[in-house]
Amino acid sequence: MLVLSFFFSFSIFGQTPISLQGALEIAESGSPSIQRSLLNIEQYQHNLRAERASLKSRFSLTLEPFSYSNSRIFDNQFSQWFTNTETFSRGTFQVEQPILKTGGSIGLYNTLSWRNNKTAIANLSENSNKAFSNNLYLTFNQPLFTYNRRQMALDELELNYENANLEYAIQRLTLEKTITSQFFDVYLAQLNLDIAKEELKNTSKNFEIIKMKVEANLLAKEELYQAELNFANAQLSIQDNELALANAEEMFKREIGIDLDEDIRLVTELDAQQVLVDLDRAVEYALNSRLELRQRRITIEKSFFEMERTKSMNEFRADVQLTLGIFGDNRNFGNVYESPTSNPSVGLSLNIPIWDWGERKERIQAVEVSIKSQKLELQEDEKQIRMDIRRAYRSVQTQMPRIEIARKNVENAERTYDINLERYINGDLSGIDLNQFQTQLSSKKIDLARSLINYKTQLLDLKILTLYDWEKQEPVSLALIRN
Repeated sequence: MLVLSFFFSFSIFGQTPISLQGALEIAESGSPSIQRSLLNIEQYQHNLRAERASLKSRFSLTLEPFSYSNSRIFDNQFSQWFTNTETFSRGTFQVEQPILKTGGSIGLYNTLSWRNNKTAIANLSENSNKAFSNNLYLTFNQPLFTYNRRQMALDELELNYENANLEYAIQRLTLEKTITSQFFDVYLAQLNLDIAKEELKNTSKNFEIIKMKVEANLLAKEELYQAELNFANAQLSIQDNELALANAEEMFKREIGIDLDEDIRLVTELDAQQVLVDLDRAVEYALNSRLELRQRRITIEKSFFEMERTKSMNEFRADVQLTLGIFGDNRNFGNVYESPTSNPSVGLSLNIPIWDWGERKERIQAVEVSIKSQKLELQEDEKQIRMDIRRAYRSVQTQMPRIEIARKNVENAERTYDINLERYINGDLSGIDLNQFQTQLSSKKIDLARSLINYKTQLLDLKILTLYDWEKQEPVSLALIRN
């Protein structure tokens, strides 16, 4: 097992230590992309709850506490003017219950009213009526030969909510990849800075040695000039790496959602352990678990809903309405139903399309083509997933040999630098040549770090592609939000 441990050591006083796992936890609540996904889920959640609430019994009360009118009216039948004065109060209590299974509805209504009506016919007589009345009736409405609109609306909202959850889970996986990438960008920037500081320390030490030898006339002045140039380049390298680190840190802070001015300290440990991956199992698991495939299937399901709506254009349809009730009126409220009158009614309405010039047929065919296209895209997505997993698998298999080679390169570069440093101190090597060996050592250290990071990110890619953590040998927990 190879281990590269790195704890950033720059002025830790007042700094916030952040590990990779800690950064991911912070991003779960602070990342703008995650927040947008959560708000999207919340919106669909409210819509779905509202639709479910609309399927329950709805109670309402309509009141007209007082109404008065006095009007002069001409009766054409009797060619007479008459004056009508009316005062009334009315209230209606109603209970409406949608029927999800059939798409119909049933309602219970009760209208209680009091009316005082007077009619005076010119030069003839005056009629009046003052009484309470109550109308209690039950209605049933049922559409026939058409699709269940209530059920489809509910199913569509449930699919939208599921899709929003899937999008949130995908965002979390994408965020993990983004945060990991930027975390290691900061890591490499700091590693570059530390190596630059080490180079400056070595260059400063070598400069002092060369300076003393030149002053003692043991070396030519040209070596001192080269040593001064190496020292200046080492100082400039520190400034460049400090700038790169500051830029990488700000991008990282923004992505995880913390204040740009917060002083942070990254803590990480890179290891390279051989991880066994079963390619056939990886492909099978991905095809059964990938969220994008489920999203594609949801799109196809919603297209079938669109097909039903399209078929309902210019459709043959019937609506049945049945009403059963009793009506009563009396001057005394307690005797309203002394002589009740039943008032049943049955109604049937038909919508019969005759000719639409082929509009419905063409629209249905358009939706059918769209569904075929979406099924084809689903097949292509499955092929692409297989290709991506195989590519990631092959890449993972090549990483361990690369790491071993990078480690040996660092060991060789360290030995080479130490040998040539002695030659430089003894005056057998020029400053230009030593600087090349120093640069080579720094480059090999960065290469080793990059190899370890590459292995880590390749395993993460395979984890995201298969939704299986091959390091822990367990499925990825998506923790979808439930309604």
